[in-house]
Amino acid sequence: MSSSAAGSGSPEFEYSLLINAAPTRVLMAFFDPVALAAWWQVARSVTTPRAMGVFAVEWPPTPDADDLLGRLGGVFFGRVIEYRPGRELFVADAWWLPPDGDPIGPMGLTVTCAMDGPACRLTVKQSGFEENARWRRYYAVIASGWRSSLAALKDYVEHPA
Repeated sequence: MSSSAAGSGSPEFEYSLLINAAPTRVLMAFFDPVALAAWWQVARSVTTPRAMGVFAVEWPPTPDADDLLGRLGGVFFGRVIEYRPGRELFVADAWWLPPDGDPIGPMGLTVTCAMDGPACRLTVKQSGFEENARWRRYYAVIASGWRSSLAALKDYVEHPA
C-alpha cells in the first residue's frame, strides 16, 4: 500500500493496494450502482463504462461542516475519457460540487488494475489543483476518505455477499 499527498507542491491523491479478485470485478465496482452504494456509500450514481460516458456519484450531505469546505457529500462528476475493461478508467474534467459553496475542479481520476502475482493491484489517482487553501484542504480531507473507501472496496470484492 502506498499513498501520497504533496506538502508544498501540487497536492494529489494516489493510493495502491492488492485485492484478491479479478481485475474485471475490481474495475466494474466503479460502475455498478449496488457496488458503489456498498463500498463508496453513494446515494445515487450514473456511471457509464465507455469512452465519453458519464461518471457521476452523489453522497448525502454530512451533518457537520468543515471550516473551509463546508458540508461534505454532494456530487462528484466528470466524463469517462478512457475505459479498458479490467485495466483502466480515466475520468477527465471532474468536479466536486459540495452541498454548500463553490465547486472544486477540474480534476482527473485515474483507476488502474493490473495483475500482481495472484492478486489485482488497484491504483487510484486523483489530481488537479489550484493554489489556494480550499484545494489543499480538499486533498487533506479526501485522502482519508479514499483510503477507507478503498479498504471497503477490497472487502466488498473479496467477500461477495
